Amino acid sequence: MFDISINRRVFADWRHCLAFGFGSGLARFAPGTFGTLVSIPFYLVLARLPAWLYVVTVVAAFALGVWISNVVSRDLRVHDHGGIVFDEFVGFWITMFLVPAEWPWILAGFAAFRLFDIWKPWPIRWCDRHIDGGFGIMFDDVVAGIFACVALHALRTVLAG
Repeated sequence: MFDISINRRVFADWRHCLAFGFGSGLARFAPGTFGTLVSIPFYLVLARLPAWLYVVTVVAAFALGVWISNVVSRDLRVHDHGGIVFDEFVGFWITMFLVPAEWPWILAGFAAFRLFDIWKPWPIRWCDRHIDGGFGIMFDDVVAGIFACVALHALRTVLAG
């Protein structure tokens, strides 16, 4: 599925390494799912931050993701290469904003984010198809993360009674 030159480049260039989720994007199947899994330990660190710093960190990660997605897409000469999974990292972190850092919620967040990222209901699908460049690569996952976050908070409200 991926050629050996991509594998070498991922581990030779920090921008490619980050874009490919520290190698998780090299998975032969479901690289986005593997990328989301690799984002969980980073979320566990982020979850300890005050809410304002969590937001600042995720916004900075988004901006970095736009830049590295542009660089890597240009280098590989492929728009939105399937192995670019840093967008899944940011999308999952958005999903988990102000959600308890407890395993049942992490698993629910993982499932919700993957559902919205794969299913791509409107406007996620529109964003995926019509917004180009690194911003486009990142933005549809941001919207999927927002949808998943809203779903998790709705579930928390229902469970709270």
